[in-house]
Amino acid sequence: MTDIPTEPLKDSVTNTLNPVLSPTEKMLQGPILTTLLRLSAPNVGEAVARVAFIAFDAVFIGWLGTEALAGVSIVFPIFLIMQMMSASGLGTGTAAAVARALGAGEQKDAGIVAAQGLLLAVLVAAFFSLLFLLFGSAIYQWLGAEGASLEAANTYSTIVFGGILLVWLMNVLANILRGTGNMLIPASAIVIGEAFHLALAPALILGWGPFPAFGISGAAIAILSSYGAGALLLLTYLLMGKSIIRLSWRNFKPSGPHMREILGIGGFASLNVLQTQMILILSTGFIATYGQTLLAGYGAANRLELLQIPVTFALGSAVITMVATNLGAGQQDRVRQIAWYGTGISIAIGLLFGAAALLAAEQWMGLFSEDPEVISAGVLYLTWIGPLLPLLGAGLGLTFALFGANKPLIPFLAITSRLILLALAGWVVVHVWEGPVFTLIMVILGAIGLFAAILIIAGVRFFRQPN
Repeated sequence: MTDIPTEPLKDSVTNTLNPVLSPTEKMLQGPILTTLLRLSAPNVGEAVARVAFIAFDAVFIGWLGTEALAGVSIVFPIFLIMQMMSASGLGTGTAAAVARALGAGEQKDAGIVAAQGLLLAVLVAAFFSLLFLLFGSAIYQWLGAEGASLEAANTYSTIVFGGILLVWLMNVLANILRGTGNMLIPASAIVIGEAFHLALAPALILGWGPFPAFGISGAAIAILSSYGAGALLLLTYLLMGKSIIRLSWRNFKPSGPHMREILGIGGFASLNVLQTQMILILSTGFIATYGQTLLAGYGAANRLELLQIPVTFALGSAVITMVATNLGAGQQDRVRQIAWYGTGISIAIGLLFGAAALLAAEQWMGLFSEDPEVISAGVLYLTWIGPLLPLLGAGLGLTFALFGANKPLIPFLAITSRLILLALAGWVVVHVWEGPVFTLIMVILGAIGLFAAILIIAGVRFFRQPN
């Protein structure tokens, strides 16, 4: 880990004769805290739309009965991985590369990066579409689907993965614009897309108005319609010349250096998404060995912890873009300041969630269950996890800053260490020692602490002030 390299600031970026600053110039010259908050604000609406999508989709599918809900419940987590890999993985790599190019004053290069990001989205989407169209049914059977639930899973999967390209295109297009410092248009497109979903899903599932009742197929069509609408809005915005980025057919010619630049961040970010899901699966599986009551309590309590991630990501998109833009411009002192401002805000978000865990645990658990034993188990977990949530916030904040600074290996090693500690120590506690659940919870918390400690140590070393 070394100091951030210094390059001359390109005059083409900073036009001091123009009193109205462009989005790039605001990220290079504007007050750091207010610029970060201004860029983050639209993303909060996006986070709300994402949460609404997850919640209401389950409600709509539930109208079709237990078998339909069971079948979709097998497919939906895999779909969410696609969503997160395209947005937080490849999308993050694209946004960071676009921002670095614009920070260096290379507008033409930023256009090439944008086109290569879209080309990668097409290639990756084609791979996953082919994978699940050919082998999806076998995968769902292996995961436990059978009979009517397997039929529902296959119906839902065939449509969703047949059109999964729309998900990848919308999220990469959104991140292209985020890389320019424009957070409002991507957030607006995603909110509008979710409005499509909320309007179409019940109509297509149940046959409201002029629509026939498509059942579970209607739910899948509604999802793709929401992403298609968002992608169309974002593509139209770019093609109308409203952005500093210009899409040109000649830029879609495969470019190895630009693809490697995107994947240098996006590949590690995608692996982080997969490992985050593995951590959730392992934690839940270990807790399940202690009985359904503890599992239900942990599952409900853990939702508060999980909500911290998308809320912090609303800030993270702004941190990645600002850090990458200033890195491209060679403004290393400002990079450091942005990194620590972003980390401080992430800690503050963690403090809010920690306070909720400690002060409103019973109220939170009451939203999910009336069983006193389930509530008691959840309250106990929230009491333990609450003090660690600001530490988790610090780790998340530094993850975003290091992605923007083109240092993706450090966050990858941090989350890998968390996964390994949880897997090994959790296995010993549950299957070898057969210890009490308290010990397993300490392992879960210790893994979070290790993740945060690695990132804090790395952040202090990398973002330190020069002597």
